[in-house]
Amino acid sequence: MADNAYLITIDQGTTSSRCIIFAKDGSIVSSAQKEFEQHYPQNGWVEHHPQDLLDTVVAVCQKALEDSGLKASQIAGIGITNQRETTLVWDKNTGQAIYPAIVWQDRRTAKVCDALKQSGHEPMVNAKTGLLLDPYFSASKLSWILDHVEGSRALAQKGELLFGTVDSYLMWHLSGGRIHATDATNACRTLMFNIHTQMWDEDLLALFNIPKQMLPEVKDTADNYGLIEADILGHPLPIYAVAGDQHAALFGQACFASGMAKSTYGTGCFLMLNTGDKPQKSTSRLLTTMAYRLNGKPVYALEGSIFVAGAAIQWLRDGLKIIGSASEAEKLAGSIAIDHGVYMVPAFTGLGAPYWDPQARGAISGLTRDTGIEEIVSAGVQSVCYQTKDLQEAMKNDGVLLETLRVDGGMVVNDWFLNHLANMLDARVDRPTCVESSALGVAYLAGLQSKVYASLDEISQMWQCDRSFEATMPKAKRDQLYDGWLNAVSKVQTQPA
Repeated sequence: MADNAYLITIDQGTTSSRCIIFAKDGSIVSSAQKEFEQHYPQNGWVEHHPQDLLDTVVAVCQKALEDSGLKASQIAGIGITNQRETTLVWDKNTGQAIYPAIVWQDRRTAKVCDALKQSGHEPMVNAKTGLLLDPYFSASKLSWILDHVEGSRALAQKGELLFGTVDSYLMWHLSGGRIHATDATNACRTLMFNIHTQMWDEDLLALFNIPKQMLPEVKDTADNYGLIEADILGHPLPIYAVAGDQHAALFGQACFASGMAKSTYGTGCFLMLNTGDKPQKSTSRLLTTMAYRLNGKPVYALEGSIFVAGAAIQWLRDGLKIIGSASEAEKLAGSIAIDHGVYMVPAFTGLGAPYWDPQARGAISGLTRDTGIEEIVSAGVQSVCYQTKDLQEAMKNDGVLLETLRVDGGMVVNDWFLNHLANMLDARVDRPTCVESSALGVAYLAGLQSKVYASLDEISQMWQCDRSFEATMPKAKRDQLYDGWLNAVSKVQTQPA
C-alpha cells in the first residue's frame, strides 16, 4: 500500500478549480489552482461556462500530478468535491451543454419558488427533502432551462438530455460518457431527492415537471464510481468518492459524532452540525440535509447556508477597490474599535438562512461623516460573524447548543475574524492545522473506499488543532453589537423571516 497511498482530490469551486494530492498522513504533496470567469447576464443571475469547469479541472489535475513527481499509477484513487446546487444539462450524444451552468447563487427562479409556496407546496417539499422552496436549489433551475431552451423538454422526455450537478458533469466527461452518477450529498440538494427513502421522488419530479430519465444514479459518498480515461493523467484512475463541498468539509473536520459542527468560510459560509442517523426537522428555517452516506447508511445534519462570506471581502477588493488584498482586511479591521456603528449586510444575491429572502439586496448602514475605509472593511468582516450568530441562534431555537465550532476555508487565516467570531458566538472556535477541509474530507472518503484508511476512528486521530479562539467579550457588548446587526438586516428584508 505504501507505493500508492496517494489520493487526488478534485475541488471544483465557485470561482476556481483546484487539484490537491494528499499523502496518507493527510499532508499535501502538491496542489494547483486555476480561476475562471463569473458571468452575470442580469440582476441576480450567475452563470459559468461549462467548458471552463471541465478545462480548468483537467489543467489543474495535470499540473498537480506533474509537480508532485509521482506517476499516475501511484495514485490509489480520486475524490471529487464540488460547488453544490449548480445545475447543468447536456446532450447525451455530444456531451455539449445546452445552456450555461446556472450557479447556486442565481436567483432567477425566485418568482417560481414564491408561486409554489403560495400554492401550499412547501410543507410537502420540506417533509421529503429537508429543504425550503428557494431558487438556491437545483430543481427550479433545471425546470427553467427546460422551459427556456427550445425543444429541450421533448429531448429530455426522449432521454437525449442529461442533468447533473457539477460532480456529475465532470464525471461524465472525465470517463468519456461512461459515468452518469452523483452521490447522496449532492442529490439531497436538488429538491428532487427524498432524504428518507434515499431515492429520487416522483411527487417532487412531477411538481417541477422533470423527466426522471435525465437524472443520475445516486451512489454512496464513498463508492466505486468508475474510471477516468487514461489520456487525462496517463493512467485510468478510479473515482472512489464524491461529496458536495460542505459535506466533504464536515468529513475533513472529522465531525463524525452527533453534535459536532463545522463552519466553512469560502465564497459563502456554511455551518453544518452532525445529527446522527436521524434527520432532525428544523423549526427555525435551517436545512435538514445529508452529512454523508457510507455502506448505504445515511448520516444527517442540520445546515445553515449564508450566501456571501468571503465574497464580501472580495467585493471590497474588486468592487469598491478599497483594499488591495484580502490579508489587508485583518489589519484594517483590527485598527479601530469594534463598536464603530457601521453595519454591512452583504445580501448581494439575497439572504440565506434563516431569512430566506431572495429579493433582499445589500446595504451599508450607520454611515457618518467620520466613516472611513477602516469602518467599512471592519463591517464587512464582522458581517460574516453576525451571520454565523444568526445560524447559532436558529440552532438554539431548534434545541441544539453550539459551544465548539471547527472552522475552515480561506477566511480562517484571519485571526482577528476568528477572535471576533468566538466573541459573537460565546463559543470556542478551533482552527485545524489543515484548513483545506473539503479537499481533505473527500480524500479521506476516497481513502476509505480504496482501503488506504481502515476506519473513521483512524481518520479522527489525524485531526489536529492549530489554534483555539475563546470568547472574552462581555455579554452586554455582544448583545449590543448583535442588536445593531438585526436592525440593519431588518432594513433590507422584503419579507418577514
